[in-house]
Amino acid sequence: MTTNGHPREDTIALVGGGIGGLCAAIGFINKGIPIHVYEAAPAFAEIGAGVSFGPNTYDALKRISPATTTAFERTVTYNGTEEYKKSYFVFRNAEDKSTKVGSPIIDLKSTTGATSVHRAQLLDELIKFVPDEISSFGKRLDNITDNTDHVLLHFKDGTTARHSAVICCDGIKSRGRQLLLGETHPAANAVFSGKYAYRGLIPMDEAARLLGDEIARNAQMFFGHGGHILTFPVEQGRTMNVVAFGTADEWSDERWVKEVTREEMQRDFGDNWVDAARDVINLMRKPDVWALFEFPDAPTYTKGLVCLLGDAAHASTPHQGAGAGMAIEDALVMSCLFEGVERTPEGIKAVFEVYDEVRRPRTQRVVRTSREAGLCYDFMLEGVGDDLEKVRRDLEKRWEWIWYEDLGRHVDDAKALLKKRQGVAKA
Repeated sequence: MTTNGHPREDTIALVGGGIGGLCAAIGFINKGIPIHVYEAAPAFAEIGAGVSFGPNTYDALKRISPATTTAFERTVTYNGTEEYKKSYFVFRNAEDKSTKVGSPIIDLKSTTGATSVHRAQLLDELIKFVPDEISSFGKRLDNITDNTDHVLLHFKDGTTARHSAVICCDGIKSRGRQLLLGETHPAANAVFSGKYAYRGLIPMDEAARLLGDEIARNAQMFFGHGGHILTFPVEQGRTMNVVAFGTADEWSDERWVKEVTREEMQRDFGDNWVDAARDVINLMRKPDVWALFEFPDAPTYTKGLVCLLGDAAHASTPHQGAGAGMAIEDALVMSCLFEGVERTPEGIKAVFEVYDEVRRPRTQRVVRTSREAGLCYDFMLEGVGDDLEKVRRDLEKRWEWIWYEDLGRHVDDAKALLKKRQGVAKA
């Protein structure tokens, strides 16, 4: 996709072409709503490797469009052993050295089991459903002028574009968020969460030879004091995705991602860890370390004809595997709210305000509980610590409200609220 044409002025602009932005774009296309997508990079691209989806995410993808369902089904990887098809993760005490793999705390089940995708592969499939003529690249947002009846987007390359409204899907370093909240607002920029992560990919055959099929081919999470390691299959089982987490009081490096040596990584996972956990670390060839940032709660996701979606609204730590799912839910709700609405300034503002009202509480709760989950995995959660029975009870219930939200009702409630608002406005 290389188009940089002149978009129609009566379209909704989407700034950012990651998973959330493209799912929103496909949702709008499916409902016949004209849009234009702006991406800062020369092409659509996702950062990171594997991402885990819960039942709610699959439900949202099915509800957005047949296209998003197809993209997911072409790229999804499940656990490799029949016995674990419904397992989300097997959570293990990685400091119990009576066994090489650590003793199980809980084998947590879900209706879909572990469903994971490689981010870049999913994006490649989503791109196929977004026509070239509604995409522009090399367009890094610099400013937004809200003229009450339209917005004017200003890009770093000196160009401008006029649109009915703009939805900023530009990620954790969102310029749109800074402009909406104000650059000095305490929630305008992400803050360090106290956790960092080493990420890597290991050929599955190599991992299975060392760890055995049961551990390597099925999603595992190893807990220890101050850190944890998760592994799950991606690329239809050809590769094992690894993320190993550590704890720090602060992050002083201006780079959020940097290369590290294997020796640096090994220091975080010493002799107190079981052999399987250390074997995983030793298999990672070229690890990067990622500082994990999150957004403080914003008082709103919208102002005038500007709105935030996905990580730009509620970037969280990855500890519940729910961040991408929340962006996809956002895309579902937003596209459904626009269906059948007059795209006047008043109509668009009403949609954005209802979206904010129904999505902000749920998504900000994910940010908070994801942070808590990371503490739980590292035996640092207040009132739980390393009491394994308390840890098990926490894990047993932690995902229910995320996974089993009735998204059909969620959308219906949003539409009913919008209808009520419009009725009041007309009265």
